[in-house]
Amino acid sequence: MGLFDTLQLNGNPTAVDWEMTPEYTFGTFESWGGKERIRSSKERIYYFFIDAWGKEPKLCLMERGIKYARVVAEILAPPELLRRCVERQGRTAYFERTLAIDEELKQWLIANVMSSEDNSKVLPVASEDRSDRLGPAGLPGMNAPLPAGLKPVALPDSSAELTEDEADAMIRQLNLLDHERNPAGQHRAYLVDNGDGLTVTDKVSGLIWQRGGIDIMSNRMLRKAIEELNREGFAGQQDWRLPTLAEALSLMQPELNAKMQYLHPAFSSDQPFIFVDAVRKPGGQWFVDFKQGRAYWASATIPGGFGRLCRKA
Repeated sequence: MGLFDTLQLNGNPTAVDWEMTPEYTFGTFESWGGKERIRSSKERIYYFFIDAWGKEPKLCLMERGIKYARVVAEILAPPELLRRCVERQGRTAYFERTLAIDEELKQWLIANVMSSEDNSKVLPVASEDRSDRLGPAGLPGMNAPLPAGLKPVALPDSSAELTEDEADAMIRQLNLLDHERNPAGQHRAYLVDNGDGLTVTDKVSGLIWQRGGIDIMSNRMLRKAIEELNREGFAGQQDWRLPTLAEALSLMQPELNAKMQYLHPAFSSDQPFIFVDAVRKPGGQWFVDFKQGRAYWASATIPGGFGRLCRKA
């Protein structure tokens, strides 16, 4: 029957791009410059990759276009093949966790999936809208005072370049909660509802935050989106920006919420990790991951990511 017949994808695709990798998608789909044949935002390319964010790596098929990404299937490959592929990528795999397949996996896919009559190894991923539609924030009103024992805290609010040691020191100095770097951190936000359905205010940091965010784009495209959002005057304001590493970590909570993130449920779960206004020395970009509860760094050309913007109250 074949892979694409099993999935019944729109446009009736017939081929996988074996040369495409998660790393290469930035130049191809964000800058429009990676492959001459990518001319339209409607075009789609399909490639396999390994999702190594969970306890066990998964082999997935990606449908990718200009500023568009959707996992269309999980492939039930032998676990030992997946583990070997991850191990071969060494320390890079620890930080990136979205990995290219190797030759061994490619040959297994060709032999067992691409043209096989047995489709039991292909698990289609539903394409319905699973976005987190925000309801009431479930927070005190905007005039609620800070509870006894809490006081305003000034956090670093300027773009920074940080080594891992410097980031660790800053997190500990400010007593920020990071479930890997500083699990005993005691800093806590105190959020109130601004009543607009779009934003909340942290009375500890003095920041107003988007409840939702900006989705699936590179750092460069994210900054263009921020410019556009400010031109439009999101929530009546025009000074929205990326948070610093410290500001983003100030939202971290000690327990997982019902959406499986270390974050107040007033925020959308559609932005599981966010860009912050900090680069890593000697190279890379800092992020804060609310699913894993930690700060981390990855390639500055990561092909897809999220933003949650803030501004001073």
